[in-house]
Amino acid sequence: MVISRKPLTPKHNAGIVLFYEIEEKWSAGYEVYYTGEQYDNFYDKKTNFLTMGVILDQPVYKLIGNRGTGETSLYSGMIYLDELNPGNETKRIDAIIENCQWDVDYGYRRLKVKIGRSGRWYRRDEGLAKDIEVVKLIYNTFKDQGVEVLVDANDMYSLDDTIAFLEGIGDTPLFWVEEPFREKVKPGKELRQWMNQNGFENTYYADGERQPDFDVCPELGKGQHMDVFLPDTYSYGFSKWIKLMPELKKMNMMASPHAWGNRLKTNYTIHLAAGLGNICTVEGVTCLSDDIDYGDYPIIDGKVKVSDAPGFGMKLLK
Repeated sequence: MVISRKPLTPKHNAGIVLFYEIEEKWSAGYEVYYTGEQYDNFYDKKTNFLTMGVILDQPVYKLIGNRGTGETSLYSGMIYLDELNPGNETKRIDAIIENCQWDVDYGYRRLKVKIGRSGRWYRRDEGLAKDIEVVKLIYNTFKDQGVEVLVDANDMYSLDDTIAFLEGIGDTPLFWVEEPFREKVKPGKELRQWMNQNGFENTYYADGERQPDFDVCPELGKGQHMDVFLPDTYSYGFSKWIKLMPELKKMNMMASPHAWGNRLKTNYTIHLAAGLGNICTVEGVTCLSDDIDYGDYPIIDGKVKVSDAPGFGMKLLK
């Protein structure tokens, strides 16, 4: 296999332009271009959906199937560990609520809250108690505004920690529990069983975001233990997601490609949702850029509308 030295840069390009003219009567032209295969940093081939969309004057989601809906629910991935930030020593929990309010005012109706504080910043019991306090406070503060809470432990919990957390929040509903511990078949099954028997049967178990195990996660999905698969839009790949989605549908497993830290990934994932369907929610990254026009992706009452502009509907400003 011959791989170009630069990611997404083909080794070979060629172009031919033919032009014929009878002066002051008529002229005709014909252009043909060839672009060689492109590979990413992981040596996987990439389809240039952006270029195809621009040439065909079509948004990417229509090129890949148009099997979803034009609007998709999304959540704010701002994690809300604000009591740990320097300068928030006096605000502490109030800083978290302020930032949640900003996201709700912006249009989000799902907020993903980072838990697992005891894995890095607190002693176990203290960290677990703080996780429980923060999640309950956020839900009770914003429940009348239609807000749902998601939690993400980044593999910082054990199975026992996860159950202790869920017992601690009591009747506080959750949209999903993400990455409670490193995905494994036995504890994954035990968690789902406990949730089904203790009032969290409607809460999704989501995993596979960081270095996903493509043996364990599908096995848990086929057994209806894991509900949502999360490989990253970038590191796993847009084209790979197109191939994977039909397999997830067969096992009744939903998807939500990870997009944290990059607004581009959010917009790409919105097109996956509109093009393929089966994406239960999209990770929203709220930001501005002097270099990129992120396009028309309005957020209204917790849903984002996909752009109908050609390609991904974004432009470079510089």
